Amino acid sequence: MDSTYFTNPLVFLVHLIFGVYATIVLLRFLLQLMRADFFNPISQFVVKLTTPVLNPLHRIIPGVAGLDIASLTLAWLVKSVELLLIMLIIGIDTNLLAAFSWAVPELIALLINIFFFAILLQVILSWINPGGYNPAASLLHSLTEPLLRPARRVLPELGGIDISPMLVMAGLWLLQMLLIPPMQVLFASPFR
Repeated sequence: MDSTYFTNPLVFLVHLIFGVYATIVLLRFLLQLMRADFFNPISQFVVKLTTPVLNPLHRIIPGVAGLDIASLTLAWLVKSVELLLIMLIIGIDTNLLAAFSWAVPELIALLINIFFFAILLQVILSWINPGGYNPAASLLHSLTEPLLRPARRVLPELGGIDISPMLVMAGLWLLQMLLIPPMQVLFASPFR
């Protein structure tokens, strides 16, 4: 057994726990931004998981122009702590500023992935249960409609087949490929 025997599982657990919580916090921000139904059971789950940590932050960090800056700050802090713990586990020099700066492109990539997988799940649900009510489908619609609506306006009518999800998903994938690598270099360069 080499030194990575325990390192890899620890990194996986840290990435899983902090990554899931950062995703939930970002979902709360996005659901508020898109004015999703907060009486939806999934929304209530997100609110219950994030409220204990966000309430103290809301007292310190006010919202700006209807944006919940405290949620964004919490997601950034969670991602920063995740990166810091991973650096400690791997044995890289722990630099607090590096973890805080590297968290920015990680959060943007996470945001793009949330939209990408929300559209993918919405498409799959539309095949399985078209037209039926589902709390997840309702929430996914609220989350993705602001991205899909402009694509539907651009695309011609194709006999009842909506290819706007494919267009938006391709755009999100391209955005991630073109935006994240330069940001990682930009945010990492002062710490090399």
